[in-house]
Amino acid sequence: MSQLVQFTKQDGVATVTIDNPPMNVLSTRVAQAIKDIFLQIKEDPEVIAVIVTGNGDRAFMAGADIKEFPGWIELGKEEVRKIAKANHEVFNLIEDLRQPTIALLNGFTLGGGCELALACDIRIAEEHAKLGLPEVNLGLFPGAGGTQRLPKLVGPAKAKEIMFLGEAITANESLSIGLVNQVVPKGEGMRAAKSMAQKIAGQSLQALSRIKKAVNEGADQPLDSALELELNLFTDIFSTEDVREGVQAFIEKRAAKFTHK
Repeated sequence: MSQLVQFTKQDGVATVTIDNPPMNVLSTRVAQAIKDIFLQIKEDPEVIAVIVTGNGDRAFMAGADIKEFPGWIELGKEEVRKIAKANHEVFNLIEDLRQPTIALLNGFTLGGGCELALACDIRIAEEHAKLGLPEVNLGLFPGAGGTQRLPKLVGPAKAKEIMFLGEAITANESLSIGLVNQVVPKGEGMRAAKSMAQKIAGQSLQALSRIKKAVNEGADQPLDSALELELNLFTDIFSTEDVREGVQAFIEKRAAKFTHK
C-alpha cells in the first residue's frame, strides 16, 4: 500500500484517503497510487460503496503538483499527451467503477482535485471547502476531464464562468449550482459520508451498478437510445439472485439480505 494514498475497508464501505501533505496535491505518484487502489477495489466483492477524501482538514486535493510542470514544458507533444492520458485513465476508472463513490471535500478542492471529485458519483462538502478550476491562471486549462464533466453538472454557461475566471467558489455556492450534493459543518464530513455510504452498502450492488451505468451512459445518448439501455438493464436484473431476495423479503415483511449476486 502506498503511503501517499491510504485504503481501509469496513462493512462494505472502502475509504480512500489522499495523504500527500501539506495540500494532498496530485503528483504522478499519487495518481498511480489512486489507480492501483481503485483497480483493487474494482475486483473486491466485499466493497459496495467508496468514500474518497483527503487527509487533514486543509485540502481534499489542492490541484496538480505544479513543481512537475516545468519538466512537461520541455517535452514533446506525444509525451505530454501520455501524461494527460494517464490522468484520464485514473478518473475514468473511478467514474466507471461499478460501486457508487462519494467524494468528501474537506478543504481546498481545486484543479485536479476538483476533477477527481467530478469523477465521483456524489460530493459532500464541509462548509469551509473551496472548489474551482484555476488552471487558466497558469495559462492552462483543465486537462483531466474538467471541461467535460463540470458542464454536465452545472450547465455550460456556469462551467465556462468558473473556468474562465479561475476563481474558487464556496461550498454553499457549489451547492446552489448543483456541483455538490450537500454541505455539512467542518469536521462532520466523514460522519455524513459514512452514514450515506453505509445506507448505500445495504442495497444490492446488482441494482446499484445498473443504476450507475444507466445514468452515466444514458446521459450521452439520445432519449430513445438511453431508454433502450434502461430496458436492457432492467430485463437483465431479473435474472439476479438479489431480485428474488428483495421481492421475497418485501412479501415476507422483513429486511432483505442481499448477496450481490
